Amino acid sequence: MAGELRKSGALLDPEAMVPASPDLAAEEDPASRQEGLLQDADPCSDQSCHVKPGAAVKTLMPEGKIIFPQIIPTNELLFYERFRAYQDYILADCKASEVKEFTVNFLEKVLEPSGWWAVWHTNVFEVLVEVTNVDFSALKAVVRLAEPCVYESKLSTFTLANVKELLDLKEFQLPLQELWVVSDGSREFHQMALAIEHVRFFYKNIWRSWDEEEEDEYDYFVRCVEPRLRLYYDILEDRVPSGLIVDYHNLLSQCEESYRKFLNLRSSLSNCSSDSEQENISMVEGLNLYSEIEQLKQKLKLIENPLLRYVFGYQKNSNIQAKGARQNGQKVTHVVSSTMKTGLLRSLFRDRFCEESCREETEIQFHSDLLSAINACHEGDTVIICPGHYVVHGACSITDSIELEGYGLPDDIVIEKRGKGDTFMDCMVIHHGKTTLENCVLQCETTGVTVRTSAELFMKNSDVYGAKGAAIEIYPGSKCTLTDNGIHHCKEGILIKDFLDEHYDIPKISMINNIIHNNEGYGVVLVKPTIFCDLQENAQDETDDNTTERNREVGATEGLDLEEMLQCVTSKMELSAAANFSEQAKGNCEIINELLATSMQKGRMKKRLSELGIVQADDNIMSQEMFIEIMGNQFKWNGKGSFGTFLY
Repeated sequence: MAGELRKSGALLDPEAMVPASPDLAAEEDPASRQEGLLQDADPCSDQSCHVKPGAAVKTLMPEGKIIFPQIIPTNELLFYERFRAYQDYILADCKASEVKEFTVNFLEKVLEPSGWWAVWHTNVFEVLVEVTNVDFSALKAVVRLAEPCVYESKLSTFTLANVKELLDLKEFQLPLQELWVVSDGSREFHQMALAIEHVRFFYKNIWRSWDEEEEDEYDYFVRCVEPRLRLYYDILEDRVPSGLIVDYHNLLSQCEESYRKFLNLRSSLSNCSSDSEQENISMVEGLNLYSEIEQLKQKLKLIENPLLRYVFGYQKNSNIQAKGARQNGQKVTHVVSSTMKTGLLRSLFRDRFCEESCREETEIQFHSDLLSAINACHEGDTVIICPGHYVVHGACSITDSIELEGYGLPDDIVIEKRGKGDTFMDCMVIHHGKTTLENCVLQCETTGVTVRTSAELFMKNSDVYGAKGAAIEIYPGSKCTLTDNGIHHCKEGILIKDFLDEHYDIPKISMINNIIHNNEGYGVVLVKPTIFCDLQENAQDETDDNTTERNREVGATEGLDLEEMLQCVTSKMELSAAANFSEQAKGNCEIINELLATSMQKGRMKKRLSELGIVQADDNIMSQEMFIEIMGNQFKWNGKGSFGTFLY
């Protein structure tokens, strides 16, 4: 079969399925370096990879010493290699209920039913086996121990006799996922090894036990495989916050446990007599379990969807409370320096703590790292960062109004964020607080600066670039003032989150003389729920005459208010920008018009919902302006334009 496959080339493209360097031994499974959900066992231990690639199986006993032959490495596949294999060769457009059938058909065309060797790898032992037959429908191989036997155990108590006993209990049938193909130097065996790897990876990281029971609204690959595969590689490449990975792992475990209970309960119901009391109790329990499972599945899908997990962000530290002012009212200056020398200390006291600039007694605390200084801060404290290279593991969560100030030139003060894909600087204040950033250069990996609900950020003369997400994320109920900053070379420039929730006010934003350029997406993007549009369409479908007339009156009044608000905000802009419709002025005007229109739309929707008795209307929504001031901003070379919206 495989020989015919290589000649025709109809089923598999070797370039798509074989790694760039298939003859290199796998030193370590890349997934084994991860924590939590996506942790894999190392398929090739250091003790089992000694023979050079291409060695035949008959070379198992050089000079009387038994060693393992070389297995074919398949653990360094890239995202697009797995993506292409699943999309083009294995699953295509199958439904969830057809996954097993498509997988079997794929393996029947690639795997030889006998005549190849593999290492049976478990968490406890490794043993060399010979495949004598393949039960494709069960995804199992019929095997026998190799002669001479090659065996290695991680536990001294688990002997070869135990392995033989275990094989006998399994009737010499092993799951294909537990077999790692031994190389004989031919491309045929590489194709077989990769085929088994794709099946192994799929059932370990992609398939969920409840997938088959979900409705097949559209093909399984688009609905489940692609988002889960992207999540796997986003985690592998440190693009997902470490806390979110832990949460995903916990949610998945909870869902699997609940689903297992649900299946057991459903099985027990089939054995109960009809209309029995026990059946009624079980039915109620089953409904509760079903509801719990559906909620867990929705949370999982939220994290699996790359757009939604980016939009909603991660709020693991939302339970951190602001400390407030100290009881004695004392404010502390925290000095951060990896090493403090006399010359630096003398200059610091001369410039910052001399009698003229510091008339009151000031308490000074010294820290060797930035996080310890921030964690020690109370309301009104100041953090002075001396020249040096500081490495931060974890997120900088600001919970009180403090000032961060660098003592020296920006290039001399470097703060490097390492670790998983956590937010670099999180201005997260539960009750109140203000963070000031001036003359800072933020080279980001994930999101640059996140301004949470109730937080206030003032950023001036700073540079933010390199974020795989947004340079600045602004949450509802926050206040953000951006002046004379450079925001560039990020996925998005500024991302504003506007949710339909009566508990949240729209953010208050000032943007003055910022240069927003060379971002992959928009310079400024507004995230808002699709429910706005849906509610508006539903409201237009009302045929009641009185309701229609009342809506017309309200709409006319709101139209006047919108026009007045536009005139008010436009007057705040520079005259030159208002008159000259360059890219700079156009970007400013687009933001003003869209966001004010959104604010008015939210007002109309809330009033409409109030009339229908759904939610309480917000009478102050008309007076809320998302942008307090916007002028002089320049938008250049942003991939999708100056301003856009994202509906979820």
